[in-house]
Amino acid sequence: MSNFFFNDRASLVNDAIEGTLVTAPYNNLVKLDTDPSMRIVVRKNWDKKKVAVISGGGSGHEPTHLGFVGKGMLTAAVCGDLFASPSVDAVLTAITTVTGEAGCLLVIKNYTGDRLNFGLAAEKAKQLGYKVEVVMVKDDISLPDNKQPRGIAGTIFVHKMAGYAAETGYSLEEVKKFVDYANRQIFSLGVAMTGCDLPQSQSDDKRIPEGSIELGLGIHGEPGATTINTQNSREIMDIMTAKIKACINDSDRLAVMLNNLGGVSVTEMAILAKELSYSALASNIDWIVGPDWFTTALDMKGFSLSAMVLDDKIVSALTAPVEITGSFKAVQPAKIVHMPVNPVETKVQFTPSDNPVVANVIAVVTKTLSDLEGKLNDLDAKVGDGDTGSTFAAGARGIAELLNTNQLPLNDLTKLCLVIGERLAVVMGGSSGVLMSIFFTATGQKIAEGSSFVEGLVFGLKQMKHYGGADLGDRTMIDALQPALEILLKDQNDLKGAVQAAEKGVENTAKATKANAGRSSYLNSGSLAGNPDPGAVAVADVFTALSKQCPNR
Repeated sequence: MSNFFFNDRASLVNDAIEGTLVTAPYNNLVKLDTDPSMRIVVRKNWDKKKVAVISGGGSGHEPTHLGFVGKGMLTAAVCGDLFASPSVDAVLTAITTVTGEAGCLLVIKNYTGDRLNFGLAAEKAKQLGYKVEVVMVKDDISLPDNKQPRGIAGTIFVHKMAGYAAETGYSLEEVKKFVDYANRQIFSLGVAMTGCDLPQSQSDDKRIPEGSIELGLGIHGEPGATTINTQNSREIMDIMTAKIKACINDSDRLAVMLNNLGGVSVTEMAILAKELSYSALASNIDWIVGPDWFTTALDMKGFSLSAMVLDDKIVSALTAPVEITGSFKAVQPAKIVHMPVNPVETKVQFTPSDNPVVANVIAVVTKTLSDLEGKLNDLDAKVGDGDTGSTFAAGARGIAELLNTNQLPLNDLTKLCLVIGERLAVVMGGSSGVLMSIFFTATGQKIAEGSSFVEGLVFGLKQMKHYGGADLGDRTMIDALQPALEILLKDQNDLKGAVQAAEKGVENTAKATKANAGRSSYLNSGSLAGNPDPGAVAVADVFTALSKQCPNR
């Protein structure tokens, strides 16, 4: 069963046309007020003294055809139902609406329905006295022995050539001659790894094996010429460019269009563009159009290449400006420029130093957090993913290792905090490691400005809150850390008061039934009630351990 955003199958194409008109960037399009089955969009205020260029066909290939109506391309587009040619009457109505004495050129993709309906409309228009010429696009090279090659994305090159010639003021005969010539210079080939989904279709097409692509399938999902057991972008591009290379001369200069058939991501199309720039065609390419959506097949997961052999006149037509709803811009391939950069030294430069008091504090904190690993993991298992203890323990052991090997600037609090912050970002991992790194790094920076150690810690907390997004009351370690630091900011020796404030914060997290940060924020109130936040518990236990080492404070 296909997945498709739409209201009603009967109005799907009309709805899509209306949406396109609403967002048309140049406000230069008009939908003819005719029978609802006729879907015709024309250029506003079209000058009938110039040759009109009309194209169309089945819908589902957007932005073809409607997206290319506008200055420098089509005069009118006649849109049929999904993958179905418009009626003879619809095509004839378009011709009679936009064609003046200069006449019109019909651009037809070489499919039976389009050939017949557009052809009959052309003959009827001639009977009515209109000058009409026809160009049949046959750019598909996937079936070289086919007497009726299909018209696929190369049709857009034809639209561009015809629109330029008409806009420039060529006569109908001159437009026809130029477009016929350009049409013979276009070679296209498509591949896909899946077909396309039609709205309300029950089919589950598994024709293309998993991990394979089909080469040369049609824009209506019809089977291709070959199935190839690869989805490697380089291998596929090599196959396609080799086939196009066989159709041109070694000295030919090319414009190449890279067309998304509907379901390929922007990232993949960029990769394909890169592979094109290293392909067998690379040395022939003067201009690239795309990657973009030009002729799609609904959501087909595939792309096509169209190459057009250039001369000066074709280049002028190719690069002339347009005013259309879709996208068409030819660019010259850019050379990849690598600019050398001198790496910035980010590692903290310091000289190890000794300070027994500071060393003792670090030893107490790291041992406490290491010993808490199991307890904190158990608490976190009730409200998170059960790894808070391991995360804090990993950070503590990383710092303890530096302490035990005399690799800390213990007598320089600025550098010490910066080194701790740097190390925690490496050994703690995850968001906790980054948050604690921010905390200590900001603390060190504040101390370097002349602030006290406690003032530095308060600033570190501020920055951690700023980048982490949590605040007091959000049921995190901040609920214990902030009240404790506020006590020490008033009296840096009041460790007992800090312990009491931190423990009160832990109690508050246990009473909270809503967490606003961390993994706990995804839990319901029943899972949180009565369970303290493990980060807050860690903070309170660290302050408790420090107060026992300094019983008089």
